[in-house]
Amino acid sequence: MSDELFSTKIKELRESTGLNRKEFCEKFEIPYRTMTEWELGHRNAPPYLLRLLSYYIEMHGMQEKYTKERKD
Repeated sequence: MSDELFSTKIKELRESTGLNRKEFCEKFEIPYRTMTEWELGHRNAPPYLLRLLSYYIEMHGMQEKYTKERKD
């Protein structure tokens, strides 16, 4: 996966939770600097990381869209 594509995906994933970068990093125990570099496209994480985070967020109902739909 390209740096640009990864940075877009990881940022979209974080934003889908409604958490800011600091909160997201604390929740998932990711160093803030690392997350910043991922979102800016300076570094990539292992390819499986996006899948694991997506799965966890979905299974724990952390996505804002999912939570709002369940309330309606």
